[in-house]
Amino acid sequence: MFKGLRTLQKLADEKITAVVRGDTPEEAEAIAVGCIEGGVKSIEVTFTTPGADDIIRSLKKEHPECLTGAGSVLDPETARLAMLAGADYVVSPCFDKETAMICNRYHVPYIPGCMTVKEMKEASEYGADLIKLFPGNHFAPGMIKAVKGPLPTVEIMPTGGVNLENMQDWLDAGAAAVGVGSEWNKAYKSHGQEGVRQAAEDFVSKLDRK
Repeated sequence: MFKGLRTLQKLADEKITAVVRGDTPEEAEAIAVGCIEGGVKSIEVTFTTPGADDIIRSLKKEHPECLTGAGSVLDPETARLAMLAGADYVVSPCFDKETAMICNRYHVPYIPGCMTVKEMKEASEYGADLIKLFPGNHFAPGMIKAVKGPLPTVEIMPTGGVNLENMQDWLDAGAAAVGVGSEWNKAYKSHGQEGVRQAAEDFVSKLDRK
């Protein structure tokens, strides 16, 4: 199987992607490692974090068994920087065709954030095989069924507002995977890296991989 397809398949198999952002590189890396220690094997390091490319490079070296992606990528220049650091996938808060094109050029999956059927259709036309429903807290899980009416082949990963209580509802509604973000920062502020590890264990243990 081609690398990009393997990445997408692992994202779907793992179900949970940890969206990691921090005020410092040290904070972000501690959150990422806590998630990995708790069993989350897909880590999206956002480019709103200082030194995001160095964090990606470090995680790829120290945790090669995990998928490590780049988040909050707004343009092709940042996408290329992420890919040179070893990012397995690239995520944007909104669709950007130039970013889609450079990711396609290097066969790295591009996961753009979309809110409407029109945006999802356009993203699909530019090769996006997985689309981030963002911000997810503006929608209910029934949104997935509604989208799959006119766009039955679209695969969706809700991100934003996904928590321990509603994660399985999204997956049961047909989400290919979910992105979880602010839960890790809350855990880190309360109990440090150990708190993140425990939160990750809680998410993974509640996951129904049927």
